Amino acid sequence: QERLKESGGGSIEAGGSLTLSCVSFDLIDTSKCMGWFRQSPGKEREGVATWRRGQARIFDSVKGRFTVSVDTSKKTMYLTMTNLKPEDTAMYYCAADLFYGVCRPGDFDLWGQGTQVTVSS
Repeated sequence: QERLKESGGGSIEAGGSLTLSCVSFDLIDTSKCMGWFRQSPGKEREGVATWRRGQARIFDSVKGRFTVSVDTSKKTMYLTMTNLKPEDTAMYYCAADLFYGVCRPGDFDLWGQGTQVTVSS
């Protein structure tokens, strides 16, 4: 059973905006930290944003363009991406840290299957 399910990816021109959703079922309430990550072919997975106890952290590579938010009533985490660039092209993953609560990339235990974002120039 999927416990994290991403959606909202697609193909878009540079400068456009997309909002990704991560339906987390019970994990918004029970996890220690939630996060968004991305990986493009030939590159290592990198952190994009984390959410812990109402506190958002946006990683430097997307700061000023991406925001993360949570709707607890819908048990959904969102990643709003603006001014998209071709280098934002990647598979975007939602993840949950069940135990640690420090939001280190290596601590995330559960992962969704990802949603593809493709930005054309």
